[in-house]
Amino acid sequence: MLEKKPFVNYTLESEKSDRDRVLPVKINQEWESLLKDCKKVLNQPKDSTALKQLALIGSKVLLDTQTGFIIDTVFKNKQKNRRTGLHEIE
Repeated sequence: MLEKKPFVNYTLESEKSDRDRVLPVKINQEWESLLKDCKKVLNQPKDSTALKQLALIGSKVLLDTQTGFIIDTVFKNKQKNRRTGLHEIE
């Protein structure tokens, strides 16, 4: 049997699946605090799983037709206000 060395990847490219993709992420203290708060809401102790769940939730919100309608309406209003010289609502 072949002796395996530590920290060496022995998986062939053809054997890798989509799950093998690794995305290194650096976050500052502000984002770490936000992630900690989100993990509490999600009831998820693992950072990586919480990030995946937050990405899924975000994709559902961004790709939803109702959300898209709201975003389109807001941007159209901003564009019309800018064109007519109306000031932004603060």
